Amino acid sequence: MSLEIPSRDELYVRYMDQLPFEPYPVQDLALAAWFESEQGILVCAPTGTGKTLIAEAALFEALNTGKVAYYTTPLIALTEQKFQEMQDRAVEWGFRREDVGMVTGSRKVNPEASVLVVVAEILLNRLLNRSDFSNVTACVMDEFHNFAEMDRGIVWELSLGMLPKHVRLLLLSATVGNSTEFVGWLARQHDRKIALVEGKERRVPLTYEWVPDKFLNEQLVVMAVGDEEGPRTPALVFCFDREECWSVAENVMGKDLNLSDEKKKDLHDRVNALDFSQGAGPKLKRLLHRGVGVHHAGLLPKYRLAVEDLFQRKLLPVVVCTETLAAGMNLPARSVVLSSLVKGPFGAKKLIDSSIAHQIFGRAGRPQFDDRGFIYALAHPDDVDILRWKAKYDSIPEDTRDPGLMKAKKALKKKKPKRRETEQYWVEGHFNQLQAAPPGKLYSKGPLPWRLLAYLLEVSPEVEGIRVAVRKRMMDEPRIAAGEKALDRMLLALHTGGFVTLSPEPPPPPEAGQPPTPYKPTLAQPTPALGKLLAFRSIHPLYGAFLTEILAGADADERMQAMESVLEVPGPVRKRLRVPLKLLESGALATSKLDAELIQRGLMVAPVEEEQDDDEDDWEKRPPALAEKLRSYFDHCYPEITDVRTHPLWCIGELVEFGGNFNKFVTTMDLTKQEGIIFRHVQRMIMLCAEFERACALDVEASPSTLAWRTELHELAAKLTESCRVVDPTSTDQLIVKIGEPDMIDAEAAKLAVGAT
Repeated sequence: MSLEIPSRDELYVRYMDQLPFEPYPVQDLALAAWFESEQGILVCAPTGTGKTLIAEAALFEALNTGKVAYYTTPLIALTEQKFQEMQDRAVEWGFRREDVGMVTGSRKVNPEASVLVVVAEILLNRLLNRSDFSNVTACVMDEFHNFAEMDRGIVWELSLGMLPKHVRLLLLSATVGNSTEFVGWLARQHDRKIALVEGKERRVPLTYEWVPDKFLNEQLVVMAVGDEEGPRTPALVFCFDREECWSVAENVMGKDLNLSDEKKKDLHDRVNALDFSQGAGPKLKRLLHRGVGVHHAGLLPKYRLAVEDLFQRKLLPVVVCTETLAAGMNLPARSVVLSSLVKGPFGAKKLIDSSIAHQIFGRAGRPQFDDRGFIYALAHPDDVDILRWKAKYDSIPEDTRDPGLMKAKKALKKKKPKRRETEQYWVEGHFNQLQAAPPGKLYSKGPLPWRLLAYLLEVSPEVEGIRVAVRKRMMDEPRIAAGEKALDRMLLALHTGGFVTLSPEPPPPPEAGQPPTPYKPTLAQPTPALGKLLAFRSIHPLYGAFLTEILAGADADERMQAMESVLEVPGPVRKRLRVPLKLLESGALATSKLDAELIQRGLMVAPVEEEQDDDEDDWEKRPPALAEKLRSYFDHCYPEITDVRTHPLWCIGELVEFGGNFNKFVTTMDLTKQEGIIFRHVQRMIMLCAEFERACALDVEASPSTLAWRTELHELAAKLTESCRVVDPTSTDQLIVKIGEPDMIDAEAAKLAVGAT
């Protein structure tokens, strides 16, 4: 006998009754709207207003009705955090921890659970792969303002369009400037009528303070001491450079941060219990013992998790971090400190984006502990020096007749500090400008992904259906028109590469100086080669397919260089991993084909024999790396494709030469402070090996060199896996499981995507 499924009214009463406290007004409104709505709600409210409590209502409903609910986030770290929180809630509601699962790019836990916490891309992949959504009742999209993010916003946009109509939406966002417009667009273009719930007030109000006269160390000591209302710590100190995080933390380490003896003992015991013996671990351990944490992408995942845990236990008065910590991570502090208001490469720094600033501001104020949050912005150290000098200089009267004071004033005048021409400065007005900046708006951004286009063409060669999808994007008419033209260019590129045949037949290329003939294909019939595009998930699929064809005749070092070049690494790290001179000499592919092709097409001049010093820093005089040659060839073959990013790099090959000893490699190369980035790079290479294996497997008549390459890829992935497993066995084993899972987009998945539009 089946149990009666409770109505939404009953579930509303049950959920409200189990809450341990009275909901905040915006929570109350949103919860009532959620249980009343037929298609869902959009909640826009400032950070710190308890939107997670609203999200939990959708999951409570799924668990109590035997249905499935998705909870999506933009970040793996946030996904893992919400997973733990949702498991705790499930137990509180009388269910099992196993009823909540998680799926990210590198980890799966309870993937068949009723509540699934996933990164946004996983939801889109499942929709594209036509996973069964018949039992799905709700989809929560946290941090939904990422809809307007240039590179990944389209993930949310496409998911909205592809979710079955019976799945109710719970969209949670920070305050946005055009929420009513967005709700209207969703109703008009996707036939989804959702209610809008907006809140303007923070649960914990914020106090802003410009600090013109203190250096960071001094400010943190003052904050740690506090006033009659108590200390202003714990504090998150935001820097916009990973190297700066370390230098700031080391300078703060020697200061008295007012940690009680009891908390010091607890902190020492917990830090001593951690394995921090490798890489940046010993340095981080010393900092932690003094109450200072560091948190940025250059840390290994296990170190970041340790810092988060200690901070949440209130054992770290200060954590120095980059702005990535502000992007949704539930790691609130009493105060946030901005050591700078500009970011960017040397000589080209700009005022931080207002959306980033507001995310940082939102980390201040803990609803369960604080009645206020504090935000401090510090002046540039040069300006602090100037202000202090001025105070000293002005303290001596201009009309003094005292010989000693006159001498002192003259000496001070000679030592007057000045701003440097090479520095970029900020002032209090910039801080005020960021505070007053209006919230961002939700608009469609970014182009149609190549991989998605390949999926849609596998579903149907009719181009008009894809044009309709482009016309539905939340853009103004000029951008929609540009999007349609971009679609035509993409289809022509696929035709050029032999991935589709177009009808009507494309016109011949225009003669020099003549405009191109207007052309709009109506059919794009896939060829067998299109499957190769679907094999690549982590890199540009056309460039991946291009490499699959050309690298069959390469040697092992050339293949490694080519594959590494497509995995993006931050510039400061890249400079330390340049390709050695010995590898700039022509290899098998360059000698047999590539150099001659480039010279013949005028893309490269014939090399001139001259001696080079491998230690030479003049990059302009070094011969081009293989990655640069390959890119030149690709750009010549596909001149209309402008969204491929490659950089010469030699990291994996160096690690292999170190016998796969990751710690020895990062220590010798002075990369311990960036080891987290290197670790992720190696893991991404493992995934890329699997993708190239899949692509090579699609060659029905594979040559002996292609078969040898597949074996080589498998062996390289195995070596790298063992290297990673020594560093972090948990995340590595999760990665290996993930590589073989259906959430990986492969060629076979495309055949299941019928009706994906």
